[in-house]
Amino acid sequence: MKILVFGATGMIGQRIVAELTDRGHEVTGVSRTGGPVKGDVRDTATLAKGHDAIVSAIAPPRDGTDPEGPFLEANRALVDGAREAGVRRLIVVGGAGSLKVAPGLDLVDTPDFPEIYKREALAAREVLRLLRQVDDLDWTYISPAAEIAPGSRTGIYRIGHEDLLSDSEGRSFISAEDYAAAVGDELERGTHPRGRITVAY
Repeated sequence: MKILVFGATGMIGQRIVAELTDRGHEVTGVSRTGGPVKGDVRDTATLAKGHDAIVSAIAPPRDGTDPEGPFLEANRALVDGAREAGVRRLIVVGGAGSLKVAPGLDLVDTPDFPEIYKREALAAREVLRLLRQVDDLDWTYISPAAEIAPGSRTGIYRIGHEDLLSDSEGRSFISAEDYAAAVGDELERGTHPRGRITVAY
């Protein structure tokens, strides 16, 4: 497949690029900082032409401003650009904050959710709500575990849908490498179109 990856130089994005390249896909990495291709999701309509799928690993603004409006605008541009380019398959790197920890309760709304990450998590939840209104693209929103960090690639992980996944010790974690493997698996298998999944150990 020919796959366009936005946010290609970020912690998760660069591992997605490496994973997809190792699988033999033709990957074009896009980053605002210029490598390998300079651009952002506002350029989707132009950059995505001729590709089979798009992966967005962009993050909300982290400059101290309210991230919700700009991040939602960026993702609207991503969706509109995919439509214009004629690319139906879209994978969005999501957040864990919108996962349920109890009936009717999202992780981001719990009292102990770290304040430093709260606005970013709320912005990511709004993107999920946006995607759930999109019925003409085969999108998949992939939420990581509550913790995601560089580590090892095992290729082994569990898939959930709306509920936060935790291990037998109560920890919700996945390595960025195995998260990237899950992105690759979803792209190749296409088993969860127009829905959200979560991956964790």
